[in-house]
Amino acid sequence: MLPQQLRRMGVVGAGGAGFPTYVKAQAQVEYVLGNGAECEPLLHKDFELMRHFPEPIIAGMKLMMEATRARYGKISIKAKNQPAIEAIRPHAEALGIEILPLGDFYPSGDEYELVYLATGRLIPPAGIPLQVGCVVNNVETLYNVYEASQGRPVIRKFLSIAGEVQQPKSLWVPIGVSLREVIELAGGATVKDFGVFVSGVMMGRLTFDLDEPVTKTTAGLIVLPRDHYLVQRRSRPPESMHRIGKSACDQCSYCTEFCPRYLLGYDVQPHRVMRSLGFSLAGTQLWNQWGQLCCACGLCTLYACPEDLYPKEACDKAKAELKAAGVRFVQQRPVQVHPMKEARRVPQAALRRRLQIERYETETPYDPIEYRPARVRLLLSQHAGQPAQPVVQAGERVRAGQPVADVPEDRLGVPVHASIDGVVTQVTEQFIEISAG
Repeated sequence: MLPQQLRRMGVVGAGGAGFPTYVKAQAQVEYVLGNGAECEPLLHKDFELMRHFPEPIIAGMKLMMEATRARYGKISIKAKNQPAIEAIRPHAEALGIEILPLGDFYPSGDEYELVYLATGRLIPPAGIPLQVGCVVNNVETLYNVYEASQGRPVIRKFLSIAGEVQQPKSLWVPIGVSLREVIELAGGATVKDFGVFVSGVMMGRLTFDLDEPVTKTTAGLIVLPRDHYLVQRRSRPPESMHRIGKSACDQCSYCTEFCPRYLLGYDVQPHRVMRSLGFSLAGTQLWNQWGQLCCACGLCTLYACPEDLYPKEACDKAKAELKAAGVRFVQQRPVQVHPMKEARRVPQAALRRRLQIERYETETPYDPIEYRPARVRLLLSQHAGQPAQPVVQAGERVRAGQPVADVPEDRLGVPVHASIDGVVTQVTEQFIEISAG
């Protein structure tokens, strides 16, 4: 059975929170949707993956369709990415899978948006695609589904690296290698002092720790100078972000008017959430509720706000406070698409200019290098659900593909596998380290 195989092989969502794919394979749906939209600026790894590995991607999609008994399969690719479309087309057409061309706008890869574009259906507020008969998988996840069907576990990650590096590229690396090593594989940084956006400048996170390991959900790396606009903004502590918003927000509502979820018909109103910053805890709940359906795309903070404030971070704060208080927002009105939705799409070129990263927009061609690191550090929490528990001890010799940590069958989660041959040198509550030998 495919779900059991996906679990054993450690397959999780490769482009988001790492939700275990075996759960989706157990569902019964009408549509399986392949997500090749890749809307994070500067990241092109899904484009390169579709160009160079179209057959296993479509084979994985067909396996998901068979497991879920889906009648229809659609794979979304930006119309501008013609080389990827041409690579995918013969394999998709042979299996009755439709290609859905997308415009070059942000965020085209949000699953609420994707389900609407592919089927015309609107996911219920705070719901999931399963509720409208859909399963959505990133194209790298679909590649891993096929690999799992052949008995090959997830032990490597396809990444693109861009920004201030000598040779922007896309490549496979063993899971657990350090960010430092990935940057060196791209020829090294071209500036001395820099930060690294992991998985994107919009929805990813900023780090200065180059010893951090690559995980199953790392989508790519963007290296930017320490004094870059985006690095400076993201480096501010949350308290400073909220204090600035409390004093400067003039309630222009641009953050709401450009919000993709609001334009789809969901009650996400960041400008109202900004009001919560001016209240004591007792008064925040009234305004915090308007942030609970936020998808954290960052468009409000990084594009819409004319004062460079932080409405997305205010929504993050609101969601955390409502969760802690046990409050769940229930949208009262029916979901109805805003009449201005199409007119308010944000082109990628305009977004890049606003983010001051246009100069870094370049191809990241696939490099078929086979990198063999001296050691890897495998995090035990690389997926949604319960962290894996070690099943090996320090000093034990392991082979690539061997399970080194697992999750009980009755809990949500998947195993972690050794990504290289070697000897286990450390086992902690957070990671397992393997040195090549």
